[in-house]
Amino acid sequence: MKIALLGAESTGKSALGQQLTQYFQTQGQSVRHVHEYLREWCDQHQRTPLQHEQLAIATEQQYRVASAPTCDHLIADTTPLMVAVYSDLIFNDISLYDMAIAHQRSYDFTLLMGLDMPWVADGLQRDGAHVREPVDALIRQALTLANIPYQVVYGSGKARLHNALRCLGVNVSTPNDDILESGPTQLKNWQCERCSDPNCEHR
Repeated sequence: MKIALLGAESTGKSALGQQLTQYFQTQGQSVRHVHEYLREWCDQHQRTPLQHEQLAIATEQQYRVASAPTCDHLIADTTPLMVAVYSDLIFNDISLYDMAIAHQRSYDFTLLMGLDMPWVADGLQRDGAHVREPVDALIRQALTLANIPYQVVYGSGKARLHNALRCLGVNVSTPNDDILESGPTQLKNWQCERCSDPNCEHR
């Protein structure tokens, strides 16, 4: 299973990637968690990238996913699409979308992080809470125009993990599964086709 985690800054992509990795490992399955290259790049250069550096970052992210060892589950945090979105938002440069969308089609599942988590400042990558909605809108637009299915993951902590697993079609409702927590996220009588929230406004 090849899983892409997308989302604006401070929406829990990395945390969910770690949770999914741990969950699948406890099930005896092999997992490869490919981390975000942009964070590594910013830490190394102590700045955010310029416009002409965006393509190399997107290409490296794509390469790291493609070169990951064979495993039961590959979790990408994140994909070149996020680089394309930020290039569009910050530099008004849409040139990276074609390669990013082509790469995005290779995933079995695309999970988009909801904006229900509080924004937290974290290093050079954090542009501010006001940027999250425009980024989220561009991600949704790109996926929709490319006709790439995606699901939005809401909740916090174990509830968020539970919702993500439901999006992936994983049965986690057994009594012996200690990753779950009680609450409205466990409702199973209806599920929006576009997100993991049983109380979605599209109901």
